[in-house]
Amino acid sequence: MKLYLIRHGKTFASEQHLYCGSSDIPLSENGIKELQQKHYNVPKDAQFVTSGMLRTNQTLHYLFGDVKYAVETDLREIDFGIFELKSYEQLKDDGQYQQWLSGDNFENVPPKGESGAQMTKRVVTAIEKLLKTNTDTVVIAHGGVIAAVMAHLFPQENKNIYQWQPKQGCGYLVEAGRYTYIE
Repeated sequence: MKLYLIRHGKTFASEQHLYCGSSDIPLSENGIKELQQKHYNVPKDAQFVTSGMLRTNQTLHYLFGDVKYAVETDLREIDFGIFELKSYEQLKDDGQYQQWLSGDNFENVPPKGESGAQMTKRVVTAIEKLLKTNTDTVVIAHGGVIAAVMAHLFPQENKNIYQWQPKQGCGYLVEAGRYTYIE
């Protein structure tokens, strides 16, 4: 089985360095242009899965055309709660933000959001379900989601979430216990 994990293209939020997880926003013009330059060779009978968010559905369309796909909402990005669509600069003096950043950032829950641990639990459950199908699968998801999956599948690498996070429009091909970065 081949598992392709591809991060959605650029959005205005990523271009402006905003926290964006649960906000359902479209790709930016630059994001669309960059995706139109890419070409991934995937098996003809592969199944396609997105998180159901606009930016992942659009990425699927620009990379693979009008293919049938399934939506797995548990593959959506982390919910940053009240910090959604705000930048570090906007938040740096906010006491709630400072409290969220202090201590164990993976376990800390932003107000009205979810922790990295909560997101990882639902993502790993969803990806394990997909792996059980033993079908070549292309997943269009989010940076944090892909990082969580890769950390789960390759714990021996001892990489943190930021080291696993692919560039937008890029990702990983996982096959037979090995992975390749794909651009």
